[in-house]
Amino acid sequence: MSATTITTPVDEVLPLTRLILLIGGLFNTFPYTSFSQNVGLVGVTGVRSRWVCVTGGVILIALGLIHALGQLVEAVPQFVLGGAGIVMFGMVAATGVRILADVDYKSSRHNLFIVAISLGFGMIALVAPNFFQHFPKALSPLLHSGILLAAIVSVVLNVYFNGFKPAAQAQRDAAAGASHAEAG
Repeated sequence: MSATTITTPVDEVLPLTRLILLIGGLFNTFPYTSFSQNVGLVGVTGVRSRWVCVTGGVILIALGLIHALGQLVEAVPQFVLGGAGIVMFGMVAATGVRILADVDYKSSRHNLFIVAISLGFGMIALVAPNFFQHFPKALSPLLHSGILLAAIVSVVLNVYFNGFKPAAQAQRDAAAGASHAEAG
């Protein structure tokens, strides 16, 4: 399996992304984002082609337009969908563990601290749902999402302990991490 490096500058992609979001909004659709399920699907199937996404889109359009095809999908038993969900989200979790395995815990003791505190904050919403009950209601979406809490805490702690890196060094580190992940 090989990966292709995309060299398109972000400045060229963002205006097109904004246009696509605007058109989608006119048709009352959800924002187009990259979901974590995609990581699980890539891990399970090993397929990384964008044409698979195009084919999937064509299939979804056909399902929406042809009633019999929609009924066929609706006939899939719940336990089959549940089993697929377990595999897919399990792959997401396993990918996260694999990413964390590449973190240098020995030379930077702060990295272990960052992971531990971030996971702890992420678990608050699950184990103590009333923990933030006295906070303003406007913060409720932020404080009751374990994933969002863990992400924010990890970014803040990483910046605090490890600081910002120059752009060139960050790109070298990202490329080294990507090549290491591909080899692993």
